[in-house]
Amino acid sequence: MTAAENVCYTLINVTSDSEPPSEVSLKTDLEKGEIKAKTEALKKVIIMILNGEKLPGLLMTIIRFVLPLQDHTIKKLLLVFWEIVPKTTPDGKLLQEMILVCDAYRKDLQHPNEFIRGSTLRFLCKLKESELLEPLMPAIRACLEHRHSYVRRNAVLAIYTIYRNFEHLIPDAPELIHDFLVNEKDASCKRNAFMMLIHADQDRALDYLSTCIDQVHTFGDILQLVIVELIYKVCHANPSERARFIRCIYNLLQSSSPAVKYEAAGTLVTLSSAPTAIKAAAQCYIDLIIKESDNNVKLIVLDRLVELKEHPTHERVLQDLVMDILRVLTTPDLEVRKKTLQLALDLVSSRNVEELVIVLKKEVIKTNNVTEHEDTDKYRQLLVRTLHSCSVRFPDMAANVIPVLMEFLSDTNEAAAADVLEFVREAIQRFDNLRPLVIEKMLEVFHAIKTVKIYRGALWILGEYCSTKEDIQSVMTEVRRSLGEIPIVDNEIKKETGEVKQEDEVSAAPAQKLVTEMGTYVTQSALSSSRPSKKDEDRPPLRGFLMDGDFYVAASLATTLTKVALRYVAIVQDKKKQNSFVAEAMLIMVTVLHLGRSSLPKKPITDDDVDRISLCLKVLSECSPLMNDIFNKECRKSLSHMLTVRLEEEKLSQKKESEKRNVTVQADDPISFMQLTAKNEMTSKEDQFQLSLLAAMGNTQRKEAADPLASKLNKVTQLTGFSDPVYAEAYVHVNQYDIVLDVLVVNQTSDTLQNCTLELATLGDLKLVEKPSPLTLAPHDFANIKANVKVASTENGIIFGNIVYDVSGAASDRNCVVLSDIHIDIMDYIQPASCTDAEFRQMWAEFEWENKVTVNTNITDLNDYLQHILKSTNMKCLTPEKALSGFCGFMAANLYARSIFGEDALANVSIEKPIHLGPEAPVNGHIRIRAKSQGMALSLGDKINLSQKKTNI
Repeated sequence: MTAAENVCYTLINVTSDSEPPSEVSLKTDLEKGEIKAKTEALKKVIIMILNGEKLPGLLMTIIRFVLPLQDHTIKKLLLVFWEIVPKTTPDGKLLQEMILVCDAYRKDLQHPNEFIRGSTLRFLCKLKESELLEPLMPAIRACLEHRHSYVRRNAVLAIYTIYRNFEHLIPDAPELIHDFLVNEKDASCKRNAFMMLIHADQDRALDYLSTCIDQVHTFGDILQLVIVELIYKVCHANPSERARFIRCIYNLLQSSSPAVKYEAAGTLVTLSSAPTAIKAAAQCYIDLIIKESDNNVKLIVLDRLVELKEHPTHERVLQDLVMDILRVLTTPDLEVRKKTLQLALDLVSSRNVEELVIVLKKEVIKTNNVTEHEDTDKYRQLLVRTLHSCSVRFPDMAANVIPVLMEFLSDTNEAAAADVLEFVREAIQRFDNLRPLVIEKMLEVFHAIKTVKIYRGALWILGEYCSTKEDIQSVMTEVRRSLGEIPIVDNEIKKETGEVKQEDEVSAAPAQKLVTEMGTYVTQSALSSSRPSKKDEDRPPLRGFLMDGDFYVAASLATTLTKVALRYVAIVQDKKKQNSFVAEAMLIMVTVLHLGRSSLPKKPITDDDVDRISLCLKVLSECSPLMNDIFNKECRKSLSHMLTVRLEEEKLSQKKESEKRNVTVQADDPISFMQLTAKNEMTSKEDQFQLSLLAAMGNTQRKEAADPLASKLNKVTQLTGFSDPVYAEAYVHVNQYDIVLDVLVVNQTSDTLQNCTLELATLGDLKLVEKPSPLTLAPHDFANIKANVKVASTENGIIFGNIVYDVSGAASDRNCVVLSDIHIDIMDYIQPASCTDAEFRQMWAEFEWENKVTVNTNITDLNDYLQHILKSTNMKCLTPEKALSGFCGFMAANLYARSIFGEDALANVSIEKPIHLGPEAPVNGHIRIRAKSQGMALSLGDKINLSQKKTNI
């Protein structure tokens, strides 16, 4: 093993501005200084050795003047010093001086102070020289019988590491530790001893567990965790043992420790697929989510429940626990609530949908009563969407849900009200029997609607679905009530003049002089009444919108009035009543037009709205059958078609999901033998403990990599040329928040290279964690150097640097080899995600950084180009497939992705195929990228530019 691969147990922070002291001054301090001076000198020596300095002259000084001292701080520092100091000569033989050190540590192992004994035993775990350990073995064995548990548990660890590395030094270690475990009472010592037996002699560990299996629930949590791991490993290797230990796992589900419960539930699921086992594990997970206060823990355990649901046989068991899962909604965190509602919605069935709807209705009402919190509105939106989905899947529930939700149309939060409106629109179209109820509730809340967008939608619904004479008259009454007295212009002018007269009549109170903070006088009249704001408050809602200059709602009103007037003419036979109703509708439209042309509104009416209202006036004046069909039939057909398409898409996506989950086995499928199966093929047969450890260390293989070796080779970057004296190449491993560079350095010369150092620097939002330590490379030798780089945000980064070294025996300056740049790809952090159209539009408006990329490619097909962009950017296309199908010469699509840091990236692809240039003409157009940060927008643009140029079709 090379020096660079040695495991480092000690990390010491070094101040960069401190000057390295001379060896002579250090020697003086170590020989003649006081305890404090010796401590400081020893610290400096440790730092210098960690930085690659060789200080062989100080070794004997430390042995003579520092090693005999009894000061505890000195003893702690010496343990660090002996860990890092070179203990062998260049030819690999142990230094003679180490015999003296060995004798000193034998005395420390017999020291009356338990701290010194324990810390010395911990130090011995780190030694890799068997010659040093051999004389200490009797003293280490004796420490197993020490009165203090700190010494005993460290003695067990020391014996375990020595047995693992040098079995010949203590061949009877498993037997010795088993006897120690039987008689031991301390929980931490038992845990360490049991852990050693699991890894060193599993049969002895099982023998011990068999003797005390009924007392497992009384053990401490640290020992219970190790027992769970042993049971998992044994049953994983030998499935016939399951029946023997499954009762023990059931008992551990009742443990007082959340960690033990979590591991026991996970183990139980892997050991048994019986409904009782799955139910017990799921119930345990739900209890953990409710009782744990940490939101991260809640999300992790919810993920376990989601994984359980993915299994078809487990899904039915979880369906019975939906009401228990909904208890998690008491958590105030929005992410936890979001995941819980999604899980509940996936598990809902005809058996439990009624109970689910009752709970959700209560939650919706609760959000109305609580004091406004920033997440309350978003939570209400989530609840509305969940109820919407329930009603679509189970139409019988819609009648219960609609009355509660329609109260929220008057909500000040436009997003939640818009979701309710969308739900109501779909319900009234799909469920004919609910139309009278929806119309009745809509007319009740109509006057209370506060936002113009919701008002427009409500007008459309009333105009489209009011079919009886009474309902049509009610709509007209509500419109007149919402509009106020007409004609509007005359009424507003009268109000203005009326207020002036009133102000004349008001007797002004004496003026009051006030002094400001600056010492100047100001005069305040008592007649500064807030009449205008009162006037604004008194205005009916629709008049308020029009006075603010929002005439789009006027166009919507004109369409609604036209629809109901045409329907009224068809229903009512009395000509006088027909003419009266149509005239009233036309009067309203004309007065709105008059208002738009006047100077009273804040903004004048637009030409589009004038055209729309004028068209409606023309339609009402002529009343032709064709226009009647367009207004009263074609509009509804369009909505029906849109809802049908959306429902088909949802069914298709659900079908795809169910196909993924239902594993079908064909008669001619190859049989998988466990011994011959590659690791990534049978995840259920893998060691879950090992997988979780690898995940924590960031060593998991990416799922899309079919061959792990191939994917690893793709990440190798050559840093120097083959003719350079030092050849280097790096394997770039990207974890979630850091990048590990595994650099292979090869000495291609016939000289020994001393102090060979990899010097790195970064560009972008990257930060080097630690400086790699120097190496000495023998002729034609090689070594691996690892360097960690922290990542803070999603943007392209560059790592650059050089390798510097000294040639042994040469008098020249240090040599330097400059390395090629390593480009960190943004795609390692971007994952496809989905969002609603409304959320996309909102983010598009909010994000300030935009990058416009011109399409420059040799791809000739629009769809092929879009698929290529999706593949190269890891983004997801939000535009439905049906909208992209067919060929019309141009294409527009919205793309969305999210980084692992939670940053959103939006893109709009607008491309066309210039037909006049022939069938082989390449696609052209633009891609607009928007993101919150500049780095992400630029990096995505660069990625698209690069991938366009690389394409060859």
